[in-house]
Amino acid sequence: MASFGGKPPVWFWIAAIVITLWGALGVAAFYMDVAMSDAAKAQLSDYDRTLLASRPSWFVWLYAVATISGLLGGIALLARSAYARLFFIVSLIGVILQFGWIFAVTDLIAIKGFVAACAFPIFIVIVAVLQVWFADVARKRGWIA
Repeated sequence: MASFGGKPPVWFWIAAIVITLWGALGVAAFYMDVAMSDAAKAQLSDYDRTLLASRPSWFVWLYAVATISGLLGGIALLARSAYARLFFIVSLIGVILQFGWIFAVTDLIAIKGFVAACAFPIFIVIVAVLQVWFADVARKRGWIA
Protein backbone atom coordinates (compact mmCIF):
# COMPACT_ATOMS: atom_id res chain seq x y z
CA MET A 1 0.00 0.00 0.00
CA ALA A 2 1.25 3.49 -0.82
CA SER A 3 2.53 5.62 2.02
CA PHE A 4 2.06 9.32 1.36
CA GLY A 5 3.93 11.97 3.33
CA GLY A 6 1.14 14.47 3.22
CA LYS A 7 -1.16 16.42 1.03
CA PRO A 8 0.65 17.90 -1.96
CA PRO A 9 0.42 21.68 -2.33
CA VAL A 10 -1.80 23.24 -4.97
CA TRP A 11 1.22 24.03 -7.15
CA PHE A 12 1.99 20.28 -7.33
CA TRP A 13 -1.42 19.67 -8.91
CA ILE A 14 -1.04 22.62 -11.27
CA ALA A 15 2.39 21.37 -12.37
CA ALA A 16 1.07 17.80 -12.73
CA ILE A 17 -1.80 19.00 -14.92
CA VAL A 18 0.53 21.12 -17.08
CA ILE A 19 2.95 18.18 -17.42
CA THR A 20 0.09 15.86 -18.39
CA LEU A 21 -1.18 18.35 -20.98
CA TRP A 22 2.37 18.68 -22.34
CA GLY A 23 2.47 14.88 -22.63
CA ALA A 24 -0.87 14.85 -24.43
CA LEU A 25 0.46 17.44 -26.89
CA GLY A 26 3.49 15.22 -27.48
CA VAL A 27 1.31 12.21 -28.24
CA ALA A 28 -0.85 14.35 -30.53
CA ALA A 29 2.27 15.57 -32.38
CA PHE A 30 3.42 11.96 -32.75
CA TYR A 31 0.04 10.91 -34.13
CA MET A 32 -0.08 13.83 -36.58
CA ASP A 33 3.42 12.92 -37.74
CA VAL A 34 2.75 9.23 -38.38
CA ALA A 35 -0.76 9.79 -39.76
CA MET A 36 0.26 12.61 -42.11
CA SER A 37 -1.62 12.36 -45.39
CA ASP A 38 0.09 12.35 -48.75
CA ALA A 39 -1.49 15.74 -49.42
CA ALA A 40 0.06 17.15 -46.24
CA LYS A 41 3.43 15.60 -47.12
CA ALA A 42 3.23 17.25 -50.54
CA GLN A 43 3.11 20.64 -48.80
CA LEU A 44 6.49 19.99 -47.13
CA SER A 45 9.76 21.15 -48.64
CA ASP A 46 11.74 18.59 -50.64
CA TYR A 47 14.26 18.42 -47.80
CA ASP A 48 11.58 17.80 -45.15
CA ARG A 49 9.91 15.09 -47.27
CA THR A 50 13.27 13.36 -47.76
CA LEU A 51 14.06 13.62 -44.04
CA LEU A 52 10.65 12.21 -43.12
CA ALA A 53 11.04 9.30 -45.53
CA SER A 54 14.60 8.54 -44.41
CA ARG A 55 13.74 7.87 -40.78
CA PRO A 56 14.21 4.21 -39.87
CA SER A 57 11.23 2.35 -38.42
CA TRP A 58 12.89 2.16 -34.99
CA PHE A 59 12.93 5.97 -34.95
CA VAL A 60 9.14 6.07 -35.19
CA TRP A 61 8.88 3.56 -32.35
CA LEU A 62 11.32 5.64 -30.31
CA TYR A 63 9.18 8.72 -30.95
CA ALA A 64 6.15 6.78 -29.71
CA VAL A 65 7.94 5.58 -26.57
CA ALA A 66 9.24 9.08 -25.77
CA THR A 67 5.85 10.76 -26.09
CA ILE A 68 3.63 8.05 -24.63
CA SER A 69 5.88 7.50 -21.61
CA GLY A 70 5.87 11.27 -21.02
CA LEU A 71 2.07 11.27 -21.01
CA LEU A 72 1.99 8.23 -18.72
CA GLY A 73 4.38 10.03 -16.38
CA GLY A 74 1.98 12.94 -16.13
CA ILE A 75 -0.94 10.62 -15.49
CA ALA A 76 1.13 8.82 -12.84
CA LEU A 77 1.80 12.16 -11.13
CA LEU A 78 -1.93 12.86 -11.04
CA ALA A 79 -2.43 9.39 -9.54
CA ARG A 80 0.36 10.17 -7.03
CA SER A 81 2.31 7.16 -8.27
CA ALA A 82 6.09 6.94 -7.98
CA TYR A 83 6.07 5.28 -11.41
CA ALA A 84 5.99 8.85 -12.75
CA ARG A 85 9.77 9.09 -12.33
CA LEU A 86 10.36 5.86 -14.28
CA PHE A 87 8.08 6.99 -17.11
CA PHE A 88 9.85 10.36 -17.26
CA ILE A 89 13.28 8.70 -17.33
CA VAL A 90 12.16 6.49 -20.23
CA SER A 91 10.80 9.57 -22.00
CA LEU A 92 14.04 11.50 -21.45
CA ILE A 93 16.12 8.64 -22.83
CA GLY A 94 13.82 8.42 -25.85
CA VAL A 95 14.03 12.16 -26.48
CA ILE A 96 17.84 12.18 -26.24
CA LEU A 97 18.19 9.19 -28.57
CA GLN A 98 15.66 10.62 -31.03
CA PHE A 99 17.24 14.05 -31.31
CA GLY A 100 20.73 12.59 -31.06
CA TRP A 101 20.09 10.49 -34.15
CA ILE A 102 18.55 13.41 -36.05
CA PHE A 103 21.48 15.72 -35.35
CA ALA A 104 24.21 13.07 -35.75
CA VAL A 105 22.99 11.45 -38.96
CA THR A 106 21.36 14.29 -40.89
CA ASP A 107 22.48 17.70 -42.11
CA LEU A 108 19.46 19.37 -40.52
CA ILE A 109 21.50 22.05 -38.71
CA ALA A 110 23.45 22.92 -41.86
CA ILE A 111 20.25 23.22 -43.89
CA LYS A 112 17.93 24.94 -41.40
CA GLY A 113 20.44 26.71 -39.14
CA PHE A 114 21.19 26.07 -35.49
CA VAL A 115 18.36 28.11 -33.99
CA ALA A 116 15.65 26.80 -36.33
CA ALA A 117 16.83 23.19 -35.99
CA CYS A 118 17.75 23.10 -32.30
CA ALA A 119 15.67 25.60 -30.30
CA PHE A 120 12.58 23.44 -29.81
CA PRO A 121 14.47 20.15 -29.36
CA ILE A 122 16.60 21.81 -26.65
CA PHE A 123 13.43 23.06 -24.98
CA ILE A 124 11.94 19.55 -25.13
CA VAL A 125 15.06 18.05 -23.51
CA ILE A 126 14.98 20.69 -20.76
CA VAL A 127 11.31 19.93 -20.07
CA ALA A 128 12.07 16.19 -19.97
CA VAL A 129 14.88 16.76 -17.45
CA LEU A 130 12.60 18.96 -15.33
CA GLN A 131 9.92 16.27 -15.35
CA VAL A 132 12.36 13.71 -13.92
CA TRP A 133 13.49 16.27 -11.32
CA PHE A 134 9.90 17.16 -10.38
CA ALA A 135 8.91 13.51 -9.93
CA ASP A 136 12.01 12.97 -7.79
CA VAL A 137 11.15 15.97 -5.58
CA ALA A 138 7.56 14.76 -5.27
CA ARG A 139 8.76 11.29 -4.28
CA LYS A 140 11.21 12.64 -1.69
CA ARG A 141 8.50 14.83 -0.17
CA GLY A 142 6.10 11.91 -0.02
CA TRP A 143 3.60 13.36 -2.45
CA ILE A 144 3.89 10.29 -4.68
CA ALA A 145 4.60 6.74 -3.62
